[in-house]
Amino acid sequence: MSIFGLPGCRMYWQSATRIDCVANTMALHRWEAIKRNLHFSDNLKQAPIGEPAYDKLYKVRPLLTSLLEQFQAIPIDENLCVDEQIVPFKGKHPMKQYNPKKPKRWGYKVFVLADSSGMVYNFEVYTGCICPCNGQPDIGASGNIVLTLSSIIPDNISHKLYFDNWFSSVDLQMLLEKRKIHCTGTVRTNRLAGCCLPTDQDMKRKGRGAFEEKETIYNGVTLRAVKWHDNRAVTLLSTFASANPATTVTRWDKKKKTTVQVKCPSIVTKYNKSMGGVDLLDSLIALYRTKIRSKKWYHRVVFHMFDFAVVEAWLLYRRDSRDCGIPPKDVSSLAKFKAEVAGCLCMEKKTLKRRGRPSQHTEEEQPEKRPKTPVEPRPSTLVRIDQTGHWPVWVERKGRCKYPGCSGIVKVQCSKCVTYLCFSVERNCFLNFHKQ
Repeated sequence: MSIFGLPGCRMYWQSATRIDCVANTMALHRWEAIKRNLHFSDNLKQAPIGEPAYDKLYKVRPLLTSLLEQFQAIPIDENLCVDEQIVPFKGKHPMKQYNPKKPKRWGYKVFVLADSSGMVYNFEVYTGCICPCNGQPDIGASGNIVLTLSSIIPDNISHKLYFDNWFSSVDLQMLLEKRKIHCTGTVRTNRLAGCCLPTDQDMKRKGRGAFEEKETIYNGVTLRAVKWHDNRAVTLLSTFASANPATTVTRWDKKKKTTVQVKCPSIVTKYNKSMGGVDLLDSLIALYRTKIRSKKWYHRVVFHMFDFAVVEAWLLYRRDSRDCGIPPKDVSSLAKFKAEVAGCLCMEKKTLKRRGRPSQHTEEEQPEKRPKTPVEPRPSTLVRIDQTGHWPVWVERKGRCKYPGCSGIVKVQCSKCVTYLCFSVERNCFLNFHKQ
C-alpha cells in the first residue's frame, strides 16, 4: 500500500481504483478485521496509570523490543549521529509533539542513533520523560537521551559521535570522551561558560569565512570550541576535531552575483559529512510511507516501524551488495525492494483458492501469461520451494520451459508460480524446479 499511496484503504478493493496485487491477496473484510484486532500486548496485563511499571508504549512494546534486538545486532559504523525524527500524527494523544522546524510538525518524537548512510542501530520513542541512563549522572533531558542511545557503542574503540545544539554540552562530551567515544556537535553559546569567543557582530564584521578557535583542558579532557561565520555565525564543540586544516567551500555572493570560495574549518566539514544520517532515513521513509488512517493512536507507530524496518533492510541489502562487488545498476531500488518483500510475504505458504464445493479436481483459473517474460524464473526462492499450492495445470498457449538448461516447448504451468515447466515421463522439470 505504501508504494501506490491511495488516500483510502478501501480504494484498493473498489472497482475504479482496484489494485489487483493487494485486492487478490485477501478480501476487504478480512483486511479490516486484521486491522481492527491488531494487538501486540495483552491489555488486561497493562499496569494502571500511576504505578512505576506503567508504560505508555505498552501496546507496541513487544514490536519495539523485537526491532531493537535486530538493529543492535548490526555491526556499528565508526561515524555515528544522534538526531530526532517525527512520526506524522495529528490525532489526540499526550505523546504528540509539535516541532515547527520539522517538515511534519505534528507527531510522535523518536530519537535515533544512526550512521551517515541512514543505518539505524538504536532508537527511543519519546514518552515525555527522559531518565538518566543506568549508572550515569543526570545531565538534563537532551544529554540523557544521548547517553541512553550511545550505551550500545563499545568503549575504547574510538567511535565518533555527532549531534546538534539541542543535545550538545560540555558535560555530555566529557562523559563520552571518558569512554573513548569522540564527539563533535554544534553548541549553544550559553552552554560554554567562561569561553571568550567573539560575538556574532564581531564575526560578521570580519566577513564570510572568518573563524576563531579556543582550546582548553578540563578534568583531563581536551575541548575545542570553534566559531565560524558563513551566512550566520555557528559554534561547534569537539573533543577530537579542530579548525585546521581549513578547506574552501563554494557559496553564492548576492552582491557580486556569482559564486565565491569561502574558508571552512575542518571541524565543520567533518560535522556536515557525518551528521545527516537521520535526515536521510526520514527522506527514505517519506518516499513510500504507509498512509493508513485509523482512530487507534498506536497504529501510526506500528506502520511507521514497518516502514522503518523495510528501509533498514534495504540499506543492509545495499551495503551487502556493495561489499560483494555487485554493480550499482543491478541493485534494486527501494520501491522495487519493497514490492519484492511484499510479494514474497503474500505468496509464501499460500494455498490455492477453490470455488464452490471442495474438490480434488477443481483448480482456480490461471491468469494469461505475459507477452514478455524475464530470463530468470519469476517466483522468489522462498515461494518456489515452500511446497505449498504448486500444481501442474494445462493451458492453451505454449511456452518455453523456464527450468535452467531446458529449452522445451510445453503447455504445462505451475498453478502458483505461473511458470512453464516440462511435466512428462522423459523430462520432469516441474519436480526439479520446486526442489532446488
